[in-house]
Amino acid sequence: MNRFWERGGLWVIAQTCFMVAVLVSGPLDSANAWPGWWTGLGVLLLAVGAIVGILGAITLGRSRTIFPQPLQQSRLVRSGIYAYVRHPLYTSLMLMGVGWALFWSSWWTLGIGAGQCGLLVAKALQEEQWLRQKYRDYEAYAARVHRFFPFLI
Repeated sequence: MNRFWERGGLWVIAQTCFMVAVLVSGPLDSANAWPGWWTGLGVLLLAVGAIVGILGAITLGRSRTIFPQPLQQSRLVRSGIYAYVRHPLYTSLMLMGVGWALFWSSWWTLGIGAGQCGLLVAKALQEEQWLRQKYRDYEAYAARVHRFFPFLI
């Protein structure tokens, strides 16, 4: 159990709480009247987020873990979607959280989704500290590839 906390278990618990809160809050707070095109944008963000997440999971392969600390036997993945963003799984959750809020026209979900984005930024910063310790060439990779969105951040 101690290893759970050392590898970033608190991050995993917090992320899971945000994911559940986003998922549940959307249908519960859907009485708002937002323009119809917001729903379409929400569906688009959900689809793009799902694709980004699937590509990230497939590309990461056996190096994938729920913890921010990399596995002992993992390798630094720089191909596929990781050639464009360093944290596509977090990008996926960000896009899907906002997309879900727009789909349901939910201010509460949008706020929770924004909180989830903040948590994922902080988790990524912690993860990157561990990645820098494990991989000598992570700094060069980080200088070349944006954290979440190509050409943005």
